[in-house]
Amino acid sequence: MKSLIGRYGRWLGPYAALWITLVFGGFLVIALALLGAEVYQSVVAQDGVAGLDRPALEMAKQYRNPGLDAAVTAFTNIGGGIGMPILASILVARLIYVSRSWRPLILVGGAAAVSITATTVSKTLLGRVRPDHIDAVPPFEFSPSFPSGHTLNTTVVIGVVVYLMCLQADRTWIRISVITAGAVFIIAMGLSRVFLGHHWMTDVIAAWLLGLAWLGMVILAHRLFHVIRRREHAGPAPTFEHPAHLTAKEPHHRVEAQDSDTPRQEAPGTGGSHGSRGGDPASG
Repeated sequence: MKSLIGRYGRWLGPYAALWITLVFGGFLVIALALLGAEVYQSVVAQDGVAGLDRPALEMAKQYRNPGLDAAVTAFTNIGGGIGMPILASILVARLIYVSRSWRPLILVGGAAAVSITATTVSKTLLGRVRPDHIDAVPPFEFSPSFPSGHTLNTTVVIGVVVYLMCLQADRTWIRISVITAGAVFIIAMGLSRVFLGHHWMTDVIAAWLLGLAWLGMVILAHRLFHVIRRREHAGPAPTFEHPAHLTAKEPHHRVEAQDSDTPRQEAPGTGGSHGSRGGDPASG
């Protein structure tokens, strides 16, 4: 029993640290969102954002035309409540397949859950009104404006995916390409919300900042996970090829012959004295 507890404890320990960091980090990000909303509300009361929000909206209106409006609307739908889960599922499935690990699902799913919660709580408490429909491109949206949910969730989900893809890439130019593509996608998603008149510019800026803060916390949790694994000498994390949590193996101990004149019997398939070195490190 003690051996079983120790074996599972070494596997669960790093994951517990990861989840604890994510939970506390999530509360921190939500608290920052609420604090930012309070400060923002004070600024709005003094009309301190009129110098940014209104000019940005007026500039966007100058570049609108039916074709561009339709293209930007199609793009912004990718970051919505239907498009982003589909895109995230495809990207996470690819990451799981390549890494043979469930950790991409844990990281992306946990990160997205907190970003959605922060968005919902902030919108409900602040209740900022979106730009007038006369200044917006249909279909219109009616939920509160601050912060931009499309921007915040895209920043977090795409940011985590980019981070995991860079870990899997073995060439610098691939990492640079992935980071560039992710950054362009995140920036374009935020600007599309302003272009269509669905959000004020400050809604988008706040979403970028909150998303980057939470993204940093998720990456910190993941790095902490690896540090603890390395410190405990627990070997590689469980994967599809080394499912330690499903098939924990007992250490290979040779049973000494009772009579010194009796030759040792090697287990079938061990390959002789050179085939056993104490079990698969991932099974611990």
